[in-house]
Amino acid sequence: MSTTGVASPETHTESPAPPYRWRWAALFVILAAEVMDLLDAVVTNIAGPSIRADVGGGASTLQWLAAAYTLAMAVGLVTGGRLGDIHGRRRMFLVGAAGFTAGSLLCAVSMSPQMLIAARVVQGVFGAVMLPQGLGMIKEMFPPKESQKAFGMFGPVMGLSAVCGPVLAGWLVDADYFGTGWRMIFLINLPLGAAALLGALRYLPRTVSDDKPRLDIPGMVLVSLAALLVIFPLVQGREYDWPVWTFLMMGASVAVFVVFGVYESRRSRAGRDPLVIPSLFRKRGFSGGMTLGLVFFSTMQGFMLVFNLYTQIGLGYSPLKAGLVMVPWSGGMIVGFGVAQGVARFGRAVLQAGTLVMAAGVFGVWLTLDMAGSGVGPWQLLPALLVTGIGMGLLMAPFFDIVLAGVDQHETGSASGTMTAVQQLGGAFGVALLGTVFFGLLGGGMATAVDHHSDGLRGQLTAAHVTPAAQERIVADLRTCSSDRAVAKDPEATLASCARLEKDTRSAVTSPQDAARIPAALRDTASSAFRSGFGAVMQTVLWIVDGMLALTFLLAFLLPRHARPEGAGGH
Repeated sequence: MSTTGVASPETHTESPAPPYRWRWAALFVILAAEVMDLLDAVVTNIAGPSIRADVGGGASTLQWLAAAYTLAMAVGLVTGGRLGDIHGRRRMFLVGAAGFTAGSLLCAVSMSPQMLIAARVVQGVFGAVMLPQGLGMIKEMFPPKESQKAFGMFGPVMGLSAVCGPVLAGWLVDADYFGTGWRMIFLINLPLGAAALLGALRYLPRTVSDDKPRLDIPGMVLVSLAALLVIFPLVQGREYDWPVWTFLMMGASVAVFVVFGVYESRRSRAGRDPLVIPSLFRKRGFSGGMTLGLVFFSTMQGFMLVFNLYTQIGLGYSPLKAGLVMVPWSGGMIVGFGVAQGVARFGRAVLQAGTLVMAAGVFGVWLTLDMAGSGVGPWQLLPALLVTGIGMGLLMAPFFDIVLAGVDQHETGSASGTMTAVQQLGGAFGVALLGTVFFGLLGGGMATAVDHHSDGLRGQLTAAHVTPAAQERIVADLRTCSSDRAVAKDPEATLASCARLEKDTRSAVTSPQDAARIPAALRDTASSAFRSGFGAVMQTVLWIVDGMLALTFLLAFLLPRHARPEGAGGH
């Protein structure tokens, strides 16, 4: 790869060309693109309930808002990097930034869940074109002694975005500027995107690739199909009551992944450029790292989605308050990154220690919910979330370097792209898996919660002169209504079980005074059962999260003990 326009016109000597003049300005343009991606990866977790309340959709809509973006980015990342090699990194950066900005506008004007999810796919596809170009250009623009400092800028930017992203999303939704509500979380990308485009036109260097690989279109189609065949039934299966075709699709996904592997091997043997170099997966450290990455990033993204749904829907927090609750998690991640730099010499042990610390933090969240119940507040959650974030930072900091330890130099580019794609694919899988488990447990959780509150309700109904037979009907109706409402595709729809509860309540009234007391008792019981039911389901999901972290710890034994001596790695 060579960079044009680097040397000044006056340079005619044989000495090495000076570094690109506008490299630091170009770095900030690249970082602006990173910020747009990092923000859009997390904002829908906070704004999801507000979006659903406005445009409608079932529980799966909340999962697709995140999964559509990460899935589209996962399958496009490797090809996005190849496009830069073929057509020039600057040109592809401009195409990606323009498409990402247009996708943000489409998100902001969406009037239905389907349109919004499609717009999120557009964002993910063009983000996959934009992001790989920046990393490649940094390697070209900066001399070796400055490149480490340039790449070092990504850490603070990622940390700041992780802290500010949820807070910014919550603030914009709550502030409702110009009556835009949740739409402002996407509209804010318009000035950011315009600034990135103008900055790219002015400061990014024009590059010419010495080696132009061919695109592996069949490989991209196969891996996209395989990913979709497992994500779609996981997200939609619950709403369709798990018909046979959902399991057939997941089985077909395995078959398509096998076909993809066979095709890539044949393409490589034929001397053509494969999407993924097959020899990578013959290395135990890399294969183990990919499996570990899939499990861990699934755990992380799935937990973040479910926890944000719990705080907003279960505890009734506003979007801004829910965003602020996540600040200790994000701040802890920055602390974990910092600590990991100081103990980097311990290699794999740092990653495994991070897994244990994160698992302890997740257990701390469970313990907090168990002790505080439905009245849990942000300050009570702070210590456990801080520990969880520290563990995540310790785990993530050495991950890429250690996985790349056994990769040959000529495989590094493909390995880095594959790792980043697996990170995104893991996020989509985690949102689908843990989101489906969470919503799948809600119906039973609500019914059980009503049972726990039924004695108190019966006491209030007895005081309101309701006969024992009528009490049993009302309690049974409330149990069914609460369960049905928790799993309803349309939360605003009038459910048959809830209509029956209203009818049986009216028939139980024996005096005008009781006409007010009975509905009030039902509302109080339903509200208490709703909060405690959400909390119980959240606690169950936390055990699953800790189980996935235990698996992550065990998979880490497949990795090399230490990163490569030169410390190079993926981002």
